[in-house]
Amino acid sequence: MKVYEIQNEFGLENLKKAERREPEPGPNEVMVRVRATSLNFRDLMMVQGGYNPRQKLPLIPNSDGAGEVVEVGEDVHRVRVGDRVAGIFAQKWLAGAPDMSVRGSTLGSPLDGMLTEYRVLHEDGLVHIPEHLTYEEAATLPCAAVTAWNALMVQGGMKAGDTVLLLGTGGVSIFGLQFAKMAGARAIITSSSDEKLERARSLGAWETINYQETPDWEKRVLELTGTGADHVVEVGGAGTLTKSLASVTLGGTVTVIGVLSGVSTDLDVRTMLMKSVRLQGLFVGSRRMFEDMNKAISYHHMQPVVDRTFKFDQAVEAFQHMADGKHFGKIVVAV
Repeated sequence: MKVYEIQNEFGLENLKKAERREPEPGPNEVMVRVRATSLNFRDLMMVQGGYNPRQKLPLIPNSDGAGEVVEVGEDVHRVRVGDRVAGIFAQKWLAGAPDMSVRGSTLGSPLDGMLTEYRVLHEDGLVHIPEHLTYEEAATLPCAAVTAWNALMVQGGMKAGDTVLLLGTGGVSIFGLQFAKMAGARAIITSSSDEKLERARSLGAWETINYQETPDWEKRVLELTGTGADHVVEVGGAGTLTKSLASVTLGGTVTVIGVLSGVSTDLDVRTMLMKSVRLQGLFVGSRRMFEDMNKAISYHHMQPVVDRTFKFDQAVEAFQHMADGKHFGKIVVAV
């Protein structure tokens, strides 16, 4: 079967197409014919060597993928041949709070990922995908969508009338915008591109802020809301965390889910104390969250936003497209 591997060294130039033996499912295992896989910033960091420099190579990247069940092993009960499924990000996080085993069960590092024609997974590590979605759309869900759902609906308890601040127009933020609209909340979204902000408005954004034209965007958030946002989905990390804490209302939640602008910073904790802020880190979410989210997506007939779909032979170009930072929503590779 055809796969892509990060071979002997990290770097986009070392992401190569390769051949591996087609896997066979054992007891409680399922073979999935992968039809599409999507990219997350984590996958780009993995290829570049910034996510886990100690990762053993070669490695098939990409945590997210969707496809068709083509073979099942003995004692498989959750899926059947022909079912349309997606793999969950952390294969051992089924429900409840995560334990230490979760970190070692994630696809795309340390486990091989979904940038491959076939992938064998345990039946517990799969969910059925919404019927109205294409494989390309469904492939966007496992990491970015579940993260946004966990941040806003599970941890944040978002309700109608709340205000949500979303940074940038990548996958998590656009899913956050769609879930906010679904829940009747108001979404403020930032970008350096007026064109992207206009697209966000067409998806239902309440207000938009160009952070290049308004570098003190936290002040603009306070002007728009009067008291600050109830929820901030913090994808930037070190470079934007201070501004996010300044943007949140008293008793609000800042959910840290990304490190686009760095991993460490000096932090004045007085803002957290005086505002009684809840600062929450997230490691995507469980299978139960994924299944609950899929029910909402199906009920509302929600369509994930796919920026561009690349062919399998263009996988390296897809990673470069993410590195260029010009995408809006999710980048997909059709397998």
